[in-house]
Amino acid sequence: MIPVRIARGEREWPLSEIDLPLDLDRLVPGREAWEVELGVGKGAYLLRRAAEEVESVGLLGIEIVSKYYRLVRDRARKRGLTNVLLMRGEALYLISAVLPAGFAAAVHVYHPDPWPKSRHSKRRLFDVDSIDLVTGLLVAGGRLYFATDHPHYGEQVAEVLDSHPGLELRALPGPWPDGPRTNYEAKFVAAGKPILRYEAVRLAPGSLVHPAGVSGVVAATSPRD
Repeated sequence: MIPVRIARGEREWPLSEIDLPLDLDRLVPGREAWEVELGVGKGAYLLRRAAEEVESVGLLGIEIVSKYYRLVRDRARKRGLTNVLLMRGEALYLISAVLPAGFAAAVHVYHPDPWPKSRHSKRRLFDVDSIDLVTGLLVAGGRLYFATDHPHYGEQVAEVLDSHPGLELRALPGPWPDGPRTNYEAKFVAAGKPILRYEAVRLAPGSLVHPAGVSGVVAATSPRD
């Protein structure tokens, strides 16, 4: 298991020093809303969004690649972005065992690894066995934003989201209104390559479990480092 690290500003903690589930109001007080990005990469969107809403919105980013985690951590520090909470670790584990449920106004997932081989499908964020963990982060009315340059994977994601009774899905016909949200996406837009973009709204509490994934709800356990 990858050791979990949590950073805000100049401070950084191992998971063993943090009470669970994560008390976001204590770590980043005074936020009117929270947004989550799963897989922040080099932090282009997370840091931009944090700078736009520095007084009101908390941005929680999760990244498994240590060099990107350190890069985004250091950039947030240099820019004085005290509303950024960054976590290094595996997203599904952190969602299931560390983060509180139903706290996010938005969840952003841009160009994740599609894990095309069937034996790797359990690693996907958007699978019938894991989708309830991801959407469970959202408040009622919260929005999930997703983009991929892999058409087949995008169609599979759309099928999973559209068949979920707790979500309302729509495909976005054009680019994001604020422009490309990752450096990767900007390169693909400049090259004229197609990108699939979706927005899903979490409906009021009720039928919030994907019917095909009930047996696969993740029960993650791990020793705290």
